[in-house]
Amino acid sequence: MEAQSVRIPVFSPERESVGEIELPASIAGQPPREHLLFEVVKMQLANRRAGTSATKTRGEVRGGGKKPWRQKGTGRARAGSTRSPLWVGGATIFGPQPRSYAYRLPRSARRTAVRAALALKQRQDALVVVNDIVLQEPKTKRMVEFLSRLELKDSVLVVIHEANSVVEKAAHNLPHVKVVRSEGLNVYDLLRYRKTLFTQAALRQVIERLEV
Repeated sequence: MEAQSVRIPVFSPERESVGEIELPASIAGQPPREHLLFEVVKMQLANRRAGTSATKTRGEVRGGGKKPWRQKGTGRARAGSTRSPLWVGGATIFGPQPRSYAYRLPRSARRTAVRAALALKQRQDALVVVNDIVLQEPKTKRMVEFLSRLELKDSVLVVIHEANSVVEKAAHNLPHVKVVRSEGLNVYDLLRYRKTLFTQAALRQVIERLEV
């Protein structure tokens, strides 16, 4: 059966229906693709790893410049430094060194994963579209009031179409709310938050980018 587009209602900030927006079949018809979503999330988390674990090699441990005893005649093993990895206080053999864990999946795979995550949200009725987000002041309580009017009380990912310092500051102190711009939309955030709130313009931008 050929996939079909889906029409999603667009609400005003007071949760009044003000129109619809079409989610094209190329997005709405995506199957779940659990393994691809897993691979993309794994890639994102790997790219965020600091990779700063480090141990000192023999050349980095302070001291040990003097030969502890003469080469012959003591009955002990030949030793050139007290900082040998075999000694207490010495270096570490093959210990971890700072490294990057980052890698990238193909661009087509990453885009397909975003499509699949959006389709999953739409099928779960977890995709909400508002015509615009307008707050009187950058206060946490204003964002709470706005989300309450839209009946969004769980964890929410808010996707805006352009930089908006008022909205971003108002959500900053809410532990279960995150604001991202449309160009920063990613699979990890889509799956992490229960609900996704788009401005109408932001969803249009995402659709245009994914259909290229």
